[in-house]
Amino acid sequence: MKTKLKNQKSELQSRPEQLSTGDRPKINLELRRANRKLETEKLLALLRSKTPNFFELAEVVGKWVWIQFSDKQPPTVTRVLAELGFHWNNTRQTWQHPCGTIPDDRATYDPRKRYGSYFAADVKPA
Repeated sequence: MKTKLKNQKSELQSRPEQLSTGDRPKINLELRRANRKLETEKLLALLRSKTPNFFELAEVVGKWVWIQFSDKQPPTVTRVLAELGFHWNNTRQTWQHPCGTIPDDRATYDPRKRYGSYFAADVKPA
């Protein structure tokens, strides 16, 4: 059986090292909590003024706002989205903001079909 010496460098990391947030930007959780309570129109106004690039991608689905990217985003973008109150929905592969309406259960249907959707920038050009 082969053993590694302690001073031997390995590119593999232990699970705690993999999960560490050492190089990720810190999220302002107080700001996140406050922004999650914003209603749809107030969130869209915030996106339009502070992050016009996100506003261009914002899709309103019912009362929620979704932002979807074609590629994985860098940690700085993730931090900004989190501070704006968005969370990642792995099933739909999109960033979602509940706009103050947090449901009890997950939707087992396609919200776009039930509530309709539109892109905010199409209605209110930046």
